[in-house]
Amino acid sequence: MNDNDGKKTLGVGGPHSGNVKQSFSHGRTKNVVVETKRKRIVKPKPGGTPGGVGRKPVSPGSAAKRPAGISDVEMDRRMKALRAAKARETEEVAKREADEKEREASRQRRREEAEAKEREEVERAEKAKAKVDAEERKRAESEEAAKQAAVAAAAPQPEAKPQAARGTPNKPVPAQAPRKQDRERDQNRRGKGRGDDDGRRSGKLTLNQALSGREGGRQKSMAAMKRKQERARQKAMGVAAPREKVIRDVQLPETIVVSELANRMAERVGDVVKALMNSGMMMTQNQSIDADTAELIIEEFGHKVVRVSDSDVEDVIDHVEDKPEDLQDRPPV
Repeated sequence: MNDNDGKKTLGVGGPHSGNVKQSFSHGRTKNVVVETKRKRIVKPKPGGTPGGVGRKPVSPGSAAKRPAGISDVEMDRRMKALRAAKARETEEVAKREADEKEREASRQRRREEAEAKEREEVERAEKAKAKVDAEERKRAESEEAAKQAAVAAAAPQPEAKPQAARGTPNKPVPAQAPRKQDRERDQNRRGKGRGDDDGRRSGKLTLNQALSGREGGRQKSMAAMKRKQERARQKAMGVAAPREKVIRDVQLPETIVVSELANRMAERVGDVVKALMNSGMMMTQNQSIDADTAELIIEEFGHKVVRVSDSDVEDVIDHVEDKPEDLQDRPPV
């Protein structure tokens, strides 16, 4: 016999099983077998066990936050995955910041290069403008100096003692025997046709003119000499005397040749051809143009148009009427 006398001893109960009825739609049901197990809790001894060497201590917080049914290995794997994800995120943030800094540096570099290029272009333009201004100023100074030199060259020369010559026109001059060299010089001067200086002629008969047999009545006046000097001075300065415009009455038939039109207007043929080209007509001096075009050209040159037709020419012809008393008999044919 045993000591317990047939009594049931205490022990850990095994797994218990039970049935659970599961309901579905449309009234269907199903019995599911559920097995319940009791978890054994093992408390570590104060001295430590060999199985616990090298295992990380689990913090109470992590144990409290750990979901139910997750082992330590799964928890470690999940923590490693979280740490790796966090490290990757940190690396991506650092990489994005580095890329942004590089892009900003590139933009700043391009901006500085553009500003430097713009400053260089502005400086180059200023230098070119200063060079052009200097050349223009130098050319203007040279032209002004040339004009002043031309005016000084064209200015009339002062007369050598004109008052002394006019003051004693009738004073007798003692005649001296001309030397041979003086006679030859006078003959050469007269042979070249130079004569006396035109600028010193006063219109009076001098002793030399009387001796040479020339008369002073046919000489030019002082006003004519002044006009000649003024024309020479204007020609040297490059100033052309303005020509007075003469307005003419131009007879215009139905058609006219370009050269004939220029002749009737007393204008140059080249100017008329140029006016036709400006009007869009490529014509030569030997081609004919109609009356309307010729009228436009005549008005452009400032002349008056007189339209003439063939019938007007026929009307001009005189119609002679035969008088009976003027008629004469002729022999029969």
